[in-house]
This record gives sequence, structure tokens and C-alpha cells, in this order.
Amino acid sequence: FQSEQQILSSQLECVQSIKDGVLEEAKCTESDRVTLFPQQGSGAETQTQAALRLVQVETETLYNKGDSEDLYVTNILYEREVTKREVTGAEVTDLVWKLCLAHSASYETADLFMTLVFELRHLSLEALRALWQRSSFKCRDNWQPLIDALPSCATEACVVLMKDLIASGEVEEDKVEYFFWSFTFIPNPTSGMIESLAPLLKSPRASQSSFLGVTALIHRFCLAQSSCDIVPAVQSVMRTLGKFLGGNCTVQDSKHLSKVQLVLKAIGNAGLAAAPLAPALSSCAALKSHPMEIRLAAVQAFRRIPCSVR
Repeated sequence: FQSEQQILSSQLECVQSIKDGVLEEAKCTESDRVTLFPQQGSGAETQTQAALRLVQVETETLYNKGDSEDLYVTNILYEREVTKREVTGAEVTDLVWKLCLAHSASYETADLFMTLVFELRHLSLEALRALWQRSSFKCRDNWQPLIDALPSCATEACVVLMKDLIASGEVEEDKVEYFFWSFTFIPNPTSGMIESLAPLLKSPRASQSSFLGVTALIHRFCLAQSSCDIVPAVQSVMRTLGKFLGGNCTVQDSKHLSKVQLVLKAIGNAGLAAAPLAPALSSCAALKSHPMEIRLAAVQAFRRIPCSVR
């Protein structure tokens, strides 16, 4: 820009020579002038010249296939070499002790915790239950490493152990919520997981996160399984949810209204598995005597049900 207060002025000129689409030569001249006192015209000027020339073109070097045999493309998130040796409960117990003794904010703690998660995946349900009996203690800072590691384990045995801990009341309420929300992110759910969790929805103390966590698990299960609605474990959960609706979502009081809203949201979560409840949902939405929020929730519960369902 041109201004009386301008201190630095620069200019760059380049000339390029291109032949057959390849840059053969480039010559650039850059001038920089610094004027400290514009009124007096005093200052300093530098000039830089650069030349770039193409020397030679080499043919493409092919990699030796032998060097790339062990290479593959993968997502590196949480990847770890497969443990070929048999993991024992005693070893995992020692690992929990080491975690308790390690400094809470250190690389060692992070590595030990990841090792704990991966080794839990190799333990049977019996071994996990025995491990809990030995390692349910809290560390000095009130931390329970095993409680925090179980949701990341994501095996059927770990889910069943979490269900046992929820049912027995051995874990604090905030950790119970943590367990239920973790079910949403299990990558490969099994019917055994659903079967073990289904009874929890019948408990009078069943929370919102229990309904939403279990039905989100069913949705992921159904994405991988054709005709998931004929799986007995899935049918058990959907029957439980259907009983809460009572056929047409009639509500007695404000507390029951909130419960029915929650159940409708859970049915919407379940997706393909909710197809058998389509008639009940239609009744809930059609009756003009129902509260508007119930009718709206019933309509929204169709969000994952295939259009082929009447």
C-alpha cells in the first residue's frame, strides 16, 4: 500500500520456463526497501536473486514387494498386538495393584490401564468374577481401576459382570450410569449381552440410562443381524417395553406420563427390533384423548422402523 507511514516496501518478480509440462527453470528477484524516516528519505535496500534449474529426470523407483509384505492399512485407534499367551486372573490382579501404586498422571499409568483393558478381554466370566472378588478395592485416591476398565472391555463376559454388579448394588450410582452409557458404544453386541441385561429393565429402580443404553445396544445388534426381531433376547426386551405401553399408552398421572415418554424414546432407539410394536405405536399416536407429548413421542418412535412395516 502507498502511505506516508510506509516503512517496508517489497517487490518480487519470477520468470518460469516450462517444457512438456515440466518446470525446467525458475529465476526470481526480490527487492526489499526499509525506510526508517520517510521524510528524510534514509533507509536500506536488499536485493535477492534465486535460480532453480532442472538437472535430470529419473525413472520411477518401484518398491521391492518383499519389503511391503508385512505392511497393511488399518485404523490405529486402540490397536495392540494380539496376546498369544494365556492371560491369568492373578496377572490381572497384579496389574490392578500396579495401577494403584503408579502416579495418577503418568505415561506408565496410561500404558498399564490400556494393558488392563486388553487383558480383561481374554478372561472368561468365571475368571472375571474371581478377579472382582480379589480386585474390587479402591486405591488411595478412591479410584477403582477395574470399574473404569470394564466398560472398555466390550466382551460378553465383561457385560455380564457389569450386569451382576449393577443388580447387586455393588457399584455407586454414577458408575452404574457410566456402565449403561458404555453399552451404546460396544462394537459387536451379542444376543448373550442382551439376554443378560433384559431383566434390569423390569426392576422398579430401572433408570432412564438403562432403557436407552440397552435399546441402543439392540439397535447396533440389529444392524449386524438379519431378522433380529426373532432373537429371543431381543423379543424379551421388546415385550417388556410393550407392557409399559399397555396397548395404547394410556397414562394415569404425571409420573406415569414421564415413564411412558421414556419407554417410547427407548422403542425409537431400538430400531428394527421395534417393528412388532408398530400397531401399539399407531394407537398411541392416533388417540386424540392422549396428551400431545405422548402422541408426538409415539410418532418419533417410528424413526428407525422400516417403511415396509405397516
